Amino acid sequence: MSDTPWLTIMGLGEDGPDGLPPASRKALDQAHIVMGAARHLSLLPDMTAQIIQWPVPFADGIPLLLAHRGTPTVVLASGDPFWHGAGATLAQHLGTSEYRTLPAPSAMSHAAAALGWPLDQTLTMGLHAAPLARLRPHLHNAQRALVTLRDGAAAISLAQWLTEIGFGASTLHVMEALGGPRQRIRATTARDFAFGDIRHPVCLGLDIRGDGPPIPLASGRPDDLFDHDGQITKRPVRALTLSALAPKPGEHLWDIGGGSGSISIEWLWAHPTTRASAIETSPTRADRIRSNAAALGADRLTVITGTAPDALNNLPPPDAVFIGGGLDTDLLAHVWAALPHGARLVANAVTLEAESLLATWHAEKGGDMLRIELARSHPLGRKRGWKSAYPIVQWSTVK
Repeated sequence: MSDTPWLTIMGLGEDGPDGLPPASRKALDQAHIVMGAARHLSLLPDMTAQIIQWPVPFADGIPLLLAHRGTPTVVLASGDPFWHGAGATLAQHLGTSEYRTLPAPSAMSHAAAALGWPLDQTLTMGLHAAPLARLRPHLHNAQRALVTLRDGAAAISLAQWLTEIGFGASTLHVMEALGGPRQRIRATTARDFAFGDIRHPVCLGLDIRGDGPPIPLASGRPDDLFDHDGQITKRPVRALTLSALAPKPGEHLWDIGGGSGSISIEWLWAHPTTRASAIETSPTRADRIRSNAAALGADRLTVITGTAPDALNNLPPPDAVFIGGGLDTDLLAHVWAALPHGARLVANAVTLEAESLLATWHAEKGGDMLRIELARSHPLGRKRGWKSAYPIVQWSTVK
């Protein structure tokens, strides 16, 4: 095969060929095959190359593209293919020597320029193929965000969702076909959203306002953010537990005894590339974890209904493990054997028996033991006194 890449992943704006630089025009002229969505292909003039419309769903087009491997081919993508675009998906199936990328200005760049917002200080998210709730952790007053959406119906859904959760005062800048002759920009509040003629492609600029409950940035978020039946690692203990688990980008957590899912969800909030698997014996609680994850933008959470250690057998290896329930010798032994070198283990105990077990393992394996004793003010007649919670013993270690 020639050292020259056979594939060019080309960014195309709404202005079509008029906005293409010379290198992109040359690639189109020399291509034997041009693949792209119907909207992108409609922007091109008549061509001698074979034209192939990319199918829906997107994944169906991958084998179609690879069948032409070695033939000079152009794949059209919106704007910058590696900025909330198709480029990263295509690259997973290609060697780095097989393709080159010729980006155009992204929808985010066009949107920031149109609104006068500094792109480096503005949240950007691709929500055209993702749940709207991914925005939930970022909803703070005065936060600005640029999001791409699938279509006008998705924009209506976003406005309704923001209103339902207390952010109806947010200003929504609805931007259609940015950078081309069909460009249109309109603004309204989420609660007053009444645009029924939104044309694809659509990008929304959000200026968040409202009295909905914000999600704080620090670990140990308020307990009432999570639906639970009392089986929840309470906020102060959760903050200490997340500190001991020490999430890092790309890491995978096993959360054994998921309860409400609060530990897993906060782990996922730490970074957009973290992953988590929550194991819960109760089907009712497992469903509640899924519901919490969906509502709070933690859709990367995998929930397994079952009992550890059997439920752990087919999971990807962990970088960290939290044991919040079902602690016994067999479970600890299984988890320890499954832990890769350098992985972290954190276990919380309330009962004397579990505390004794952790003390034994601490003596054998090392690490840190922490006794957590908390008391809250409580009415005591006409005055106030301290009401203590059960003390918790936490063992944390690195294998």
